[in-house]
Amino acid sequence: MRSFDEIFDISATRHGGAEALEAKLQRPDPAVANLAEDRWLSLMTKCVFQAGFSWKVIESKWPGFEAAFDQFDVPRNAFMDEEKLDALLRNTDIVRNGAKIQTVRDNAIFLMELRQEGGAAKVFADWPDTDFIGLLEMLKKRGSRLGGNSGQMVMRFAGRDGFVLSRDVTARLIAEGVIDKPATSKTALRQVQAAFNSWQEQSGRSLMEISRVLALSCG
Repeated sequence: MRSFDEIFDISATRHGGAEALEAKLQRPDPAVANLAEDRWLSLMTKCVFQAGFSWKVIESKWPGFEAAFDQFDVPRNAFMDEEKLDALLRNTDIVRNGAKIQTVRDNAIFLMELRQEGGAAKVFADWPDTDFIGLLEMLKKRGSRLGGNSGQMVMRFAGRDGFVLSRDVTARLIAEGVIDKPATSKTALRQVQAAFNSWQEQSGRSLMEISRVLALSCG
């Protein structure tokens, strides 16, 4: 496995030098620790609906989603009744996918449960970076359709530090011998986490920056 500096140099060569590469990197947003509960539900819903669908279409319809789901008020959505659900299935301002619409209610309930643990923002922001895969596993188990890429993207859009196992990041991890195919098993994800932890120790950078450097070394 190459050092982080070696991979950074590969990316810099591909993207016009170190300064140009730095300009392309994303960094964690400290404000994530104060992100409102309704914005977490909004982000979860957007990522669920974007999975396997045109992101452009979802973005264009998003004002309709915000209105249809009461600006993602968590208690209102947690107590969504069948009448409300039926109305949503007829609402042309949103994508009328019944299974995905029901995830809004499920994830609102999940967020309300997190209130007993200090609230979503605290739970997500305080989770150790060295166990980011543990956070992803929790999202998968306790949330609805928040496994795999969806959970990773929720954290990325919120500004919470973490990695996204995109095609290009996965290609670099395979090239470095960390994994031999896309990481789906717990063993493979632990290997990915260990590699990121090592690169973080070497560089002092965030997981988000490292993830982006890996992606740009291939893409």
